[in-house]
Amino acid sequence: MHLSAIHAENKAVSAKQLFKGEGTVIALQIISGQQLKEHLTKIPALLVCVNGQVIYKDEQQREVILQSGDYINIEPMVKHWLDAVVDSNLLLVK
Repeated sequence: MHLSAIHAENKAVSAKQLFKGEGTVIALQIISGQQLKEHLTKIPALLVCVNGQVIYKDEQQREVILQSGDYINIEPMVKHWLDAVVDSNLLLVK
């Protein structure tokens, strides 16, 4: 199965739970030019860019470009958002 197969092609941002055990893995798809709006997590998280390119930004003025294979640790209780430069698939591990 391919990650893109679990998302609706016409949605700007799509999040689907991929795995749940001790933690959770969420598959994210963000279409080019779209944004995963500002939000926060209550627990530490790991964001992995599977393919594409996104820009991670947070309220602490952190800005990181993520491309295929890149990852970032997301701190709890810090507002953050993502902007897709191109169509992108990501995995969020909590």
